Amino acid sequence: MTDTTAEGTDTLTRLEQEGEIAADYLEGLLDIADLDGDIDMDVEADRAAVSIISDGESRDLQKLVGRDGEVLEALQELTRLAVHRETGDRSRLMLDIAGYRARKRQELTALGTQTAKDVKRTGEPVKLRPMTPFERKVVHDAVAAAGLRSESEGEEPQRCVVVLP
Repeated sequence: MTDTTAEGTDTLTRLEQEGEIAADYLEGLLDIADLDGDIDMDVEADRAAVSIISDGESRDLQKLVGRDGEVLEALQELTRLAVHRETGDRSRLMLDIAGYRARKRQELTALGTQTAKDVKRTGEPVKLRPMTPFERKVVHDAVAAAGLRSESEGEEPQRCVVVLP
């Protein structure tokens, strides 16, 4: 269902503009790093989503993901800053590289669903390992979909999800 109101159209146009700015910025980075990759843009859940995808044979893009997605997180923040510099607005843009975030989302959804089942069975809360804000959001969504409640506790970078009965 598409939002045809003026406000919905303005939001979509703004998010598409964010995606364009991000794509230009990322293409420049790929050129500087001499890496091959195609840029794919979309709008998902009221935020611009930009993906760098490879031809399938190149493992070069893994350098841009880094260990546990650390480089990807940093590139996402830099890309958001580039968008902010151009638009003056704070961006919630999501960046994925070589499908890393999509795979991570599947794993975390399964973790949240399984943890919710365990908590329902035992009646005891379960505290998960520390996670990034993206990871916590995916787990919270999976737990809510399973009919339970969860909350984040602790301070970054040790903030984690607690699934409650």
